[in-house]
Amino acid sequence: QVQLVESGGGLVQAGGSLRLSCAASGSIFSINVMGWYRQAPGNKRELVALIGSSGSTNYADSVKGRFTISRDNAKNTVSLQMNSLKPEDTAVYYCNADTLRSVRYWGQGTQVTVSS
Repeated sequence: QVQLVESGGGLVQAGGSLRLSCAASGSIFSINVMGWYRQAPGNKRELVALIGSSGSTNYADSVKGRFTISRDNAKNTVSLQMNSLKPEDTAVYYCNADTLRSVRYWGQGTQVTVSS
């Protein structure tokens, strides 16, 4: 089992920045890919960014150039630096971890609200 705890959400004005962090515990040795997803009201959960154990990254087109995902394997954390935030970035953001056996874990989610 892997437990994920997010922090860092909140309310920010358009153009501002927020940094989300996620701490993993439990069977962390089994974690392969970590990432962030988001879900706005009435919408499906969507990928924001992923990072592999070697540091390779993948971003949704909507956040490229504005968001940066990073990972500290020693501290078992993954972070998402969000710059130039837009109202359409408003959503609940979920930390995700996929294990080597393709078992998926989710955090409880943290609210990000961007006001115009």
